[in-house]
Amino acid sequence: MINLSIQNSIEEAAQVIGKTWPLYSFVASNPLSGQEKMPFEKAVKQAQKALNANVFPESALFRQAWEKGEIDKNVLLELLEENQLSESPDHYLQKMASQKTIDAKNSHHDLDRIMAKWLAAFMDEGLAEWNMPNKNEGFYGAWRKLAVYDSEMPKMTIAEIPKTSVEALTDVLNGYATVDFTKILTFHLAALPGWTGYINHRNTYDSQWQQQYPITLQDYLAVRLWVAKKIGAEIFPENNDSATSSSASKLQYIFLKAWEKSWQNELVKLLDNQQIVKQKFEKEAEVPDAQMVFCIDTRSELIRRHVENKGQYETFGYAGFFGIAMDYEDLKDGLTRKSCPPILNSAYHVSEIPQRNQSKEVRAYKRKNDVLNFKEYFLKRMKNMLPSAFGYVEGSGFFYGMSLIARTLTPAYLYRFNKKNTMDYESICEPQIKNTCTFESIDLDISLAEKVAIVKGAFDLMGWKKFAPLVLFIGHGSHSANNPFGSSLDCGACAASPGRHNARMLAKIANIPEVKQALRENHNIDIPASTIFIGGEHNTTTDAILLFDAEVPDSHKNQLQKLKLNLIKTQQTATQERLGIANNSVAFAQKKASNWGETRPEWGLAKNAGFIIGPRELTKNNNLDGRCFLHSYNWETDTNGKALEGVMQGPMVVTQWINNHYYFSTVDNEVFGGGSKITHNVTGKFGVVKGNGGDLKMGLPLQSVMESDLEMYHQPLRLSVVIQAPLSRVSEILLRNEHLKNLLDNEWIYLMVMDTLDENVIKLYQKDLNWIPADKNGKWSKDLKKNRIEVAVENLV
Repeated sequence: MINLSIQNSIEEAAQVIGKTWPLYSFVASNPLSGQEKMPFEKAVKQAQKALNANVFPESALFRQAWEKGEIDKNVLLELLEENQLSESPDHYLQKMASQKTIDAKNSHHDLDRIMAKWLAAFMDEGLAEWNMPNKNEGFYGAWRKLAVYDSEMPKMTIAEIPKTSVEALTDVLNGYATVDFTKILTFHLAALPGWTGYINHRNTYDSQWQQQYPITLQDYLAVRLWVAKKIGAEIFPENNDSATSSSASKLQYIFLKAWEKSWQNELVKLLDNQQIVKQKFEKEAEVPDAQMVFCIDTRSELIRRHVENKGQYETFGYAGFFGIAMDYEDLKDGLTRKSCPPILNSAYHVSEIPQRNQSKEVRAYKRKNDVLNFKEYFLKRMKNMLPSAFGYVEGSGFFYGMSLIARTLTPAYLYRFNKKNTMDYESICEPQIKNTCTFESIDLDISLAEKVAIVKGAFDLMGWKKFAPLVLFIGHGSHSANNPFGSSLDCGACAASPGRHNARMLAKIANIPEVKQALRENHNIDIPASTIFIGGEHNTTTDAILLFDAEVPDSHKNQLQKLKLNLIKTQQTATQERLGIANNSVAFAQKKASNWGETRPEWGLAKNAGFIIGPRELTKNNNLDGRCFLHSYNWETDTNGKALEGVMQGPMVVTQWINNHYYFSTVDNEVFGGGSKITHNVTGKFGVVKGNGGDLKMGLPLQSVMESDLEMYHQPLRLSVVIQAPLSRVSEILLRNEHLKNLLDNEWIYLMVMDTLDENVIKLYQKDLNWIPADKNGKWSKDLKKNRIEVAVENLV
């Protein structure tokens, strides 16, 4: 049994690392998630020291923001004055630029290289042709049997190596003071934060690979410390205070807060100018031709504006998993993937069954798919098998050459050709939902009450009142070629999977007559018999919107055809705005989607800085430049505040993850990001390394956040959340949810409330449930106005 002091030290040291998500489900997350219980400024300074990383934007980024007018001069001067700094902003920009961070030499490079080699071999998930032996014995056991053959290690026998990881750790740490254990273990975990982050991820989510081939942080530390002792590498870390000086960090934090406050002031000014009450009254009696529900994703902001401009259409924002905590079994490859936020346990298993009178077509699709899968497998084996590799390459070189030329010179044409000739099984299948009790899928029929709850939950959260003849639930996914980070562009609320399957499932459930009847009779949600629900998908790379309408009745065909024509026009104008070109914008988007040499098929969620929870009228006539997540919410229909609490517990936390993921990938792309795609190599099917080894990259590539090597695209600002609701309701929710209050008190996110009981005055959260109001110019009151809300005891139970 492991020494309790060592065990506690491992747990404490593990707080310095986050979770590295695999490429096939690259969920955006906060790399400092283990430190969210402490103030942001303190947490980043600890990470700065432990990881030798930049944790604030560099002076060059502040200079760009300053010159573009993104930092308000008055706001910055006020903050400088508060900190007894009297020189000009330009003086401090020059001072920050002159205080260059000294890159500390990696004194444990050899140890890192040895560990990365063993981790890549053990954690491989199907990329290698030859697997590392004895993996089922766990990392330490497998390494121990092979370590004697490592040419980079001194000669030794297996008898010299401790039999267990516990013995190895005890042996190496013997002689060091117990109080130093945490410092030693933190140093060695932080040396390879990408690899240790992936070990952390595998243990947290207990993947199939982890179940079959277990690896723990204890195993990693035992191997690393024993190897370090054997090769004479550093075990007890030297004090490293070579990071940015405290004066430079202080200036960086002041400039960051000024930048964030300037953005907040602009957002407040925009919302104040909306005349919400008037617009809401004018829209009350109108029933649109169609209603469309998009994901809250920042990319939906642009497409929603363009949809609304094409006709009498109303749009809503809702988390892209559409309230169904499900795993999805893909008919194409037979794999089951999570399709809901990682913070939720999957309650349902969704698979495909033939539509009425389509069983024959489904069997034909499966046969064709089996042939294609075998063809892909056969060609891969021909390339990789030693006897056939040379002859196969020689014989097929001409055909591969022609394919490469076509993919390089005519990617847009190939994209259209493949789309036209690829049959999606959604046209012949429909989703089927079952309860899932375990991973082995003990399936039970889902009850009518559960179906009603799923649909009711969606309409409650969005504050829905009236229904159009056509209601579309539109998930989103991306399309790119030769892109290991492709899943990072899919729906984060669906665990980096496309949201189309959740959208189709919700549409099917909502169309069930018994569900409509139960909603009308028991929940006062009157869905007309003439309303049809349809699933769809927004391709965020090309802005095409695909509708899964095979089962739409003839009575709605004309309305649907008109809508489809308008969606084609929407794609044209949306791509024109997003890509900044007037002609052939759709073809250009298709080219970016299928060009195998394209490093930036789309910008993803770059520029995200805000999250607005409220009715569409808050933002409808404004171009937010794709900077805000938008979640529909009506405080008047949410009488008990449960819907708002759900949004704050779920989507608000997830958007904070996304925001921090982009923030840290921007401020230090080498440590927290993915580095340049140009030097990437995929390892183990789950990650990338730079060049031929080293640490596993944990964040977004350089091309996802930077316009060029020196010019930023994403502005690294912490998330500013705006909620339209009574201030007392928000305060009560924070009192009930300590985790949410901690995120605010520790300044990982900002919260502003448009207080509906006080003439929609916007109030900014301050620590310990204090609030300060904004004036008509979007500026915050200098004096702290304490508006702490007294909450009845019974409300906290």
